[in-house]
This record gives sequence, structure tokens and C-alpha cells, in this order.
Amino acid sequence: MARKMASRATPKKYGVVGGLGAVAGVDTLLKLIKGTPQQQLDIAFEQHTFADAGLAAEDDYDPTRRKFYVYDALRSMERSGVDIALVPCFVSHCFLDELRPELGLAVVNLMDALRARIQRDHPEARSIGVLTSNFVKSSGLFERAFADQWNVVYPDARVQTDDLMTAVYGPQGIRSGHHDLPCVERLAKACESLLQRGAEVIVPGLTEIPVFIEALRARVAAPVIDSNQAYAEYALAVGARHPRNLFKVGVVGGVGPAATVDFMRKVVQLTTAARDQDHIKMLVEQNPQIPDRTANLLAGGEDPSIALLATGKRLEAGGADVIVIPCNTAHAFVERIQPHLHVPILNMLGEVQKHIQLNLPGISRVGLLATSGTVASGVYHRAFAGSGLELLVPDEPVQQRVMAAIYGDSGVKAGHTSGRCSEDLAAAIAHMLELGAQAVILGCTELPLIELPGAEPTAVPLIDPTSVLAASCIALATEGEPVSSVG
Repeated sequence: MARKMASRATPKKYGVVGGLGAVAGVDTLLKLIKGTPQQQLDIAFEQHTFADAGLAAEDDYDPTRRKFYVYDALRSMERSGVDIALVPCFVSHCFLDELRPELGLAVVNLMDALRARIQRDHPEARSIGVLTSNFVKSSGLFERAFADQWNVVYPDARVQTDDLMTAVYGPQGIRSGHHDLPCVERLAKACESLLQRGAEVIVPGLTEIPVFIEALRARVAAPVIDSNQAYAEYALAVGARHPRNLFKVGVVGGVGPAATVDFMRKVVQLTTAARDQDHIKMLVEQNPQIPDRTANLLAGGEDPSIALLATGKRLEAGGADVIVIPCNTAHAFVERIQPHLHVPILNMLGEVQKHIQLNLPGISRVGLLATSGTVASGVYHRAFAGSGLELLVPDEPVQQRVMAAIYGDSGVKAGHTSGRCSEDLAAAIAHMLELGAQAVILGCTELPLIELPGAEPTAVPLIDPTSVLAASCIALATEGEPVSSVG
């Protein structure tokens, strides 16, 4: 095997969410910078006015406003190109798992950083003393992170309230801008309570406390971890796992509108799900103003390329992993727009060709019922090139009936699904059978919406490209296969 040439890794851009504590964000930022004296870090510090509705000193603190603040800050960082974000706030780590699925950047886990620091520096420790807010204590954050390896202890209830919470949240506390000796003495008293309860190592679970770490260590007869420094160093050394977001399908909708809804319905119907959360994420840009594809291909009408590309760009910006276009004719423009997108377009026509070969292996002649623009563009013939499948198209009079079924006054685009359009489609299918077709592609995404007369199945298999595309999307979302069906 040929050896790959070494390449220099792209520098990571870090982000620190500030504004959640009086000085905690700045302290973490400073320690992040000091952790790499030999290199310049690209760091974004995001801090805005944040007026919380309550204090985490209270057991019933409502963190909703904080959730929104942290989410908005992280999304802003994501848009600015941040790869790895730090959130120096223990309250926020109580709900970060709710935010991660909605973010594209990696967030360093503060609890993982503390766990790694304790294991490295204090491998013999069995009991960890925690200085944290009442809310974080009641949330069980430290128990979830530590209880499998260490006994977690907190200060005596009276000390927790009168000393620890007062030192941080009181009128003369750290969060009110007081960084003097009385605050340190109250923190030291809380540490003494932890030692009396058997703590061997003390972990500040309030990111304001490490600002006074040296003064506190001088007063406490046990190791006190600088949680902000541990967090910064862990972020630099380990980083964070990139979030495994759920697969998202971006849908170019409105071409036509009913076909878009039909495609989404089929995705839902074909998905094996026991609850809402088992279904696939879809982002739909319903843009009926995209110029008519057939009019452009047949009569030089307005070019839909830019509208299709712009719609694809909006889906790309929305985090789509793959883009689909539930419109056969629009695939005549895919090769134009794909080079300008960073997200692959799943080619519905190519999926139809693979579907036939996989599920109808004995078939060699396939009828194509589609708009005249699709037929004239040769887009299906290119998709089937080299497959060994022969495509048959209707004679001109029958092709006109197909167009009437789609575009006519009694056609499906006018809202009809039975009557004249049904008769026209049935006649076109019978015509394909006379030409020797062994299967028929309903190659306009509106054609499967038309009800065929009679309850009996047709004499040949009818292939619905919308259903095939829906099944392919489900396979990608559930199996994680790479998308390469473009062009």
C-alpha cells in the first residue's frame, strides 16, 4: 500500500462562552491562553448581557433563560467557524446534553476534564468533596459523573447555605463583585466541612472559586483542584468529540408542491418507528416560485438553475447532510448546481436505476412516462447508461396525453387525481405495455398521485421514483452510508 504524504493538521479554533459568571469566563480564557505559550491560539470569546431570572443558590432555580443564552452563544460561535467550545459553567453542564444534538461544533465536557484530572493527580482518592450551588447539587450532575468511582460529599447543610452560597451569591459575595478576604474565609470554612465528611480531594463546582485558588489552597489541608485550569488544559490536550448529529435530509420543495408533501409522507410511512423521535429529520424549503423546468427545457423559458441552487444553499446552511429534489425534470439541472454545493444531491434517477436492477433483476425493457422536458433532456437515459436497461418512451400522441395528465386543465398539477387525468395515465401505461415494457417508471413526481381506474393492479410493475427516493433517504439515515449519487 502506498504511504500517504503527511499533511499539517488545520489549527483548531476555540471558543469560550462568557457572561455566565462574574469572572469565570475570563479566568478560563486566560488559562486557555497560558496553556499554550509556544503557539498562538485562535480563540473567540462570546459574552453578552445576560440577566438571569434567579440564582442557582436556590434549589428550584429555573435555567431556561440560561439555556437560551448558551445555545445562542454556541450557535454564534458555530457560524464564526469555532471548532471546539468551552462553557465554564456547572449549571450549564446540567443541560448541555439537550443542546448538543442541535449544534454542529464540539463542546468540551467540563465533568470529563475534572474526572481526568482527579484520575491523573489523585489516583488513590476515594472520596471527592464538591463545592457547588444548590441547584447543581440537587441536579445530581456530580453523582452522574463521579459516583461510579468516587464517593461524592457536600458541605454540611448549614455551611452550604450560610457560608458557601453566601460567599458566592450573597450581597457581599463574589458574583456581586466582592473578591476580598471574607469570601475566601467562607470558602475555606466550606472546605473544612468537606474534610470533616471524609473528602480527600476538593473540587470547586462553581467556576468563580478557582479565581481564589491560591488563597484557598493556603487555608485548606487537602488538594483543591483548579477546575478552570483543568478544563482549559483538557480542552487543549483532548479537545472534544464532534457531536454525532442525527442525519438530516434537505428537501428542495415546491417542484411541485403536492409532490413535496407526497415525498415527506412516504418518508414517514416507510420509516420503522415506535415514537416521534425515531423518524428522520427533514429540512424543507418549499419554493413553488422556482421557474418551470419543462418550460425551460422545451421552449427556452426562464432558467431555474439559480433558484434551485439558492434553495440548495439554504438547505446547506440549515445543516442538511444530503439534498433531495422530488422532481424528475429538475434533475436535468443537477450537474449544473452540484459543483457549487458542499452537500451532495442524492440523484433520484440513479436511485431508480439501482432499484430496478436490485429488485427486478429479470427486466431489461423499461417504459418511461415523464414530462416532455424530462424526455427531451435525456436525463433518464444518461442515468441508465451502461446499466443494460433499455428505456422506452411513448409515441408523440400518447406523450401528449401524459402531458395532459400532468399539466392539463384536468391534470394533477391543477389538483385533479381522478377523471380525465386517470384515463390518460392508464392509456399511457397500456401503450408502454404494447411497446414491450416490462416495467413502467412514473417519471414525474405528480403521476403517482393520480388514481388509476379500477381496483385491479396493472399488468406491469409501476415504479414510483418518489418512493424509491424516500427509501434511499431512510437507508442513508439509518445505515450511515456515504452519499455519492450525484450528477
